[in-house]
Amino acid sequence: MPQFLIAIHRPLDYDPLLAEDAAMTQEITDLNQAMRAAGIIVFVGGLNAPASARSIQIQANGEARVTPGLYLNSSEYVGGFWVVETPDLDDAISWGKKAAVACRAAVEVRPFHSRK
Repeated sequence: MPQFLIAIHRPLDYDPLLAEDAAMTQEITDLNQAMRAAGIIVFVGGLNAPASARSIQIQANGEARVTPGLYLNSSEYVGGFWVVETPDLDDAISWGKKAAVACRAAVEVRPFHSRK
């Protein structure tokens, strides 16, 4: 069965302590439980704040250089994600819509390369 990434995007100034209330936390918990009941979750996880990120880039001399922060300069970042196995993109999108509502955020749904 195909696998899909469902990624939650947050603005750089997002503060979960201010933005996430008990209702939102419960909706995300309910969504996780629904996905588990449907048997589609491969992996789910929330990510720490962008300040905790480390980026690694290969230099001209072949060395890997580690720098603090996100790799891409953007006004948003991936705050968490699910990897799901669903029959098709339409089904993954339906779960992505539920994730957008529960997380009150923009969501990206993207298929993984085929494992054939």
